[in-house]
Amino acid sequence: MMKLKYKRILLKLSGEALMGKHSESFDPFNPQIIEQYANDIKEAVAAGAEVAIVIGGGNIYRGLNEHDSGIERAHGDYMGMLATMINGMAMQAMLEKIGVYTRLQSAIKMEQIAEPYIRRKAIRHLEKGRVVIFGAGTGNPYFTTDTAGSLRAVEIKADVILKGTRVDGIYSADPEKDKNATRYDSISYADCIRKNLKVMDMTAFTLCMENNLPIIVFDMNKPGNLLKIIQGIKIGTIVV
Repeated sequence: MMKLKYKRILLKLSGEALMGKHSESFDPFNPQIIEQYANDIKEAVAAGAEVAIVIGGGNIYRGLNEHDSGIERAHGDYMGMLATMINGMAMQAMLEKIGVYTRLQSAIKMEQIAEPYIRRKAIRHLEKGRVVIFGAGTGNPYFTTDTAGSLRAVEIKADVILKGTRVDGIYSADPEKDKNATRYDSISYADCIRKNLKVMDMTAFTLCMENNLPIIVFDMNKPGNLLKIIQGIKIGTIVV
């Protein structure tokens, strides 16, 4: 096993990431993207990392304005939690296909498809080299999957949150819209708040800040980046 800078990681992926950069169909998954992510995760596990994953559900269902949709916020949030479980099952299937042992845990009881979330059990799975996928958010409405990722990372005593995105770090503005946006190699929690940079929602971000949990935002769509980060190579932007 090689020496790693980050031994236990929480990988946070957006649901939209599973669609790839462009998706003009109604298919919420891009099989090539999921396979690439799974291979990168397999590399990290083979190197000795303990990997936990939280995936959003935005590729399947994103909460809509209650006034426009007629669906109240709490009800819509539960629908979103079910979407995260579908994504978790898709990632689990791909990881198992390439020989990675996994456990899918749900914050909402779904006995036929997932274990209930139990913190000590999750930690034991990680210690045994299994990838643990946390689904259904926190199990409560009004909380995002960013918050779920931060909460689970703190609970399992992760060394870092790795937020895999389509861009290669945190910028002063949206780099897909503003060509003059500048990228930060590192930035403090306080500066992120002062500059109003949308790294995570404020609840998730505050939880990381209060527990001194570093966040690395990086391009997950570039194969090999995940392994480089856990080895200590500077990729993306670190928030400390």
